[in-house]
Amino acid sequence: MNLKELDLELLRLRYAGYSTKQIYALLIRYPDYFGLNLPERMTKLRQFSQNTASKTMLLHYQTYCQIEPNDIYQSLVSRNIYLISIFHPDYPHLLKHIYAPPLLLFCKGNRTCLKAPHYLSVVGSREATKYTQNALEYLFKNEALHELVIVSGLAKGGDAFAHEAALHYNMATIGVLAFGHYHHYPKETRALRKRIEQTGLTLSEYIPTDRPARYKFPERNRIISGLSQGVLITESRERSGAQITVDLALEQDRNVYVLPGSLFQKLTIGNLKRAQEGAKIVLSAQDIMEDYETLN
Repeated sequence: MNLKELDLELLRLRYAGYSTKQIYALLIRYPDYFGLNLPERMTKLRQFSQNTASKTMLLHYQTYCQIEPNDIYQSLVSRNIYLISIFHPDYPHLLKHIYAPPLLLFCKGNRTCLKAPHYLSVVGSREATKYTQNALEYLFKNEALHELVIVSGLAKGGDAFAHEAALHYNMATIGVLAFGHYHHYPKETRALRKRIEQTGLTLSEYIPTDRPARYKFPERNRIISGLSQGVLITESRERSGAQITVDLALEQDRNVYVLPGSLFQKLTIGNLKRAQEGAKIVLSAQDIMEDYETLN
């Protein structure tokens, strides 16, 4: 298979309903799957789906047989959505080396955002205060950080502040979606997403028709941390989605940074706990850049 054929096969599997995890299981059972012709692949896929004894998997197989991936591909192109599979040279290098990386990314916006050398992910609270906004503006106005691509999750609050600050200082920014491109959540960041797609990028591992669902947000978080060399916590409770992302970052051997917190502010108790565990406290842009400079 050439790259285009690999993309189309992954697209067909994903639109049929097979998850990334299920496709990995398929490839473990049949390592030569992508080297087979279509009738052979259909036979292997039927066997795989039958062996699970799952009615849902059999429905996925029936859907697979009915899908014409070229039609789906052209529909995506008409909406300015493009595919980058894990086999493509433009696939993000750091993301490729996490546990169970997405096999297929759906992207919209500036493709060059995926070719930058350095990325910084920013995570925080949906209830973020002016502290997050002011701190990010203070850090991002430093030109030393302008070579970084800022990655976040397009949630309201801390994520939105990160994207807004990046756009304000003409920095590249990537919004990682926990749903397909034909949907949006929350409504408060819809306009921001459109601005990001003009100069930056949005990406998702979910097919464009996939709606938001609670379980998808933790899955998405591994991509936010996986894209970057480091993760910055702005404001975070002790237990939160931001802390899940930090746990993933640590598993992925990423640098973890925190803004200074207050003993009397619930929204920064998570920051203080991470600082106790060894996260680097950020007082200036140089505290981040001195680590990135060693990567050059």
